[in-house]
Amino acid sequence: MSEGVWVVGRMSTGGLPWDMNRVTHLNTLFLQLFPQALLSWAVERSYNQKFNHRLYGLQPCHRISFLDISAVIRSSMARRVAVIGGGSSGLTCIKCCLDEGLEPVCFESSDDIGGLWRFKENPESDRASIYHSVIINTSKEMMCFSDFPIPAHFPNYMHNSYIMDYFHMYADHFQLRRYIRLQTKVLNVNQRPDFAQSGQWDIETEDQDGKREKHVFDAVFVCTGHHCHPNLPLKDFPGINTFKGKYFHSRDYKTADEWRNKRVVVIGIGNSGGDIAVELSRVTRQVFLSTRRGSWILNRVGTKGIPIDMIFTRAFQLPMGILPFGFLCNIGEKRINERFNHEMYGLKPKHRLLSQHPTVNDDLPNRLISGTIKVKPNVGEFRGSSVIFEDGTIEDDIDLVVFATGYTFSFPFLQSRVVSVTENKAQLYKYMFPPCLEKSTLAIIGLIQPLGAIMPISEMQARWATRVFKGTCKLPSTSNMLKDIKAKGDSMAKRYVTSQRHTIQVDYLPYMDELATQIGVRPNLLWLFLSDPVLWFRVLFGPSTPYQFRLFGPGQWAGARQAILTQWERVTQPFKTRCVPMQESHHSHLPLLLSVSAAALLSTVYFTRSNMPSFLPDITSFLERLQSYLPLPMLRQ
Repeated sequence: MSEGVWVVGRMSTGGLPWDMNRVTHLNTLFLQLFPQALLSWAVERSYNQKFNHRLYGLQPCHRISFLDISAVIRSSMARRVAVIGGGSSGLTCIKCCLDEGLEPVCFESSDDIGGLWRFKENPESDRASIYHSVIINTSKEMMCFSDFPIPAHFPNYMHNSYIMDYFHMYADHFQLRRYIRLQTKVLNVNQRPDFAQSGQWDIETEDQDGKREKHVFDAVFVCTGHHCHPNLPLKDFPGINTFKGKYFHSRDYKTADEWRNKRVVVIGIGNSGGDIAVELSRVTRQVFLSTRRGSWILNRVGTKGIPIDMIFTRAFQLPMGILPFGFLCNIGEKRINERFNHEMYGLKPKHRLLSQHPTVNDDLPNRLISGTIKVKPNVGEFRGSSVIFEDGTIEDDIDLVVFATGYTFSFPFLQSRVVSVTENKAQLYKYMFPPCLEKSTLAIIGLIQPLGAIMPISEMQARWATRVFKGTCKLPSTSNMLKDIKAKGDSMAKRYVTSQRHTIQVDYLPYMDELATQIGVRPNLLWLFLSDPVLWFRVLFGPSTPYQFRLFGPGQWAGARQAILTQWERVTQPFKTRCVPMQESHHSHLPLLLSVSAAALLSTVYFTRSNMPSFLPDITSFLERLQSYLPLPMLRQ
């Protein structure tokens, strides 16, 4: 080597990447204020503290050039990031920006964080709103952020007030509040004239006093969700204008108190429709639940009392990707009908179990069997105080109609050429990135309807997007992104019934793995098997909790292993309110043997898929046996 060279380590002070420790507005100010010779001396001294360049024969003759360093700093500065919305997605975006050394500024139009999960008596326009009794449909271990477990004493399925408590804990623990501007509405988000080169955005905001302000940002997160604009299809209901009772969208429902001893029709059997019908049925004279298609009803409480979403493991997911769609539906429908016969209760739909986003409701069959709710077909016409259903039956003296008919989403502050929404469909790569932007500096976070928890997905989206903003991760070409969008759209159309509800559907674990692969944080099962068999067993056969995605790669969390090993303790903790006499336990190795046998058989099927039909009877038996043993008892051994 004729000339020496200054060697820069990847890691700098505090364990930060070198460029993130120096890429700050303060450091760029130093470049302008202090003489280059002084700065060169200071940085060379810092590098020699790592190791002595002269001793190692690397000392160059030249001084460090700050012309080069400042150019590197400026070229890598997607530093200021706007976060629009302070709900669950917005909070994790702020945190992920800080993790990657970016500078977030969050604009929240309300006077507090929480988004959808913040209850208010009076709904705000163009904002999500919930009723007082809402309980989330995903359990706490499955829905938490991946490096911040929900407190053990919190219930497994949380009331909205507990969710708000968790958000406040998260914001305080990671010191996110200083980056949030409350009561500030985003009016416009436009590409700057030099966007093709800079990737920057002009953003106009308005505060509670009506003061407008303009900002320039290097990247933008849109975290406004998809429950903002109520879908109220009154044109589809002839005579609604003549109806003498009261009607409103489920968004405006708060409590059942004022409807005591009334007769009510609830239109729609999604999660909100089912919840509202059940709650009203406890105080009204009669509730009629009107459904156009029917629905499969799932319950929160699974086998042996554990949360239902915790039985879906990586081992369980393997046959999901191999076995025929109809076969999987047969198994699932058989299980659901063992709880109550959907056909007898008037709920059985024409579509298969996996062809519609399911309704989660533990109380609905109890209200049906007690007669306080009656299932009816779609409403055909309103006439005075009467409701005429499509089967010709008439119910008179109706006092209230609740339209639980879903939501539409849009981005009024964005130009349509950036993100175009038609019939609840938006062309977004991986449901996040507009594919036709010259620079990938805008991402939509949380615009998905998962079969599973949404909060860990939003976090994973944010982890990937921040690295895209930095340039650490690259997106494919526009043509390849469009192909992926089309493939996902075609797959969704093939699987689901046609509905505005089924435009942003994802399956939790496959989608999480898909995003995790982009970042390099997908669990490495082979490495775990060789290095940590106990953890491997929990990751493969235990619930697919978000902590799994903090074991490897960027953003690795030292507490992830312990969080996985103790997750069942946090599940059982809320129940420990009474001392129960302990009986002598007779442990059996049968569950473990069955699990290993099932895993071996499933692996064999996976690698011999051409001969798959001959294995189906055995797989059914093993799946059913495996499912009965996978929950808590086995994992505690």
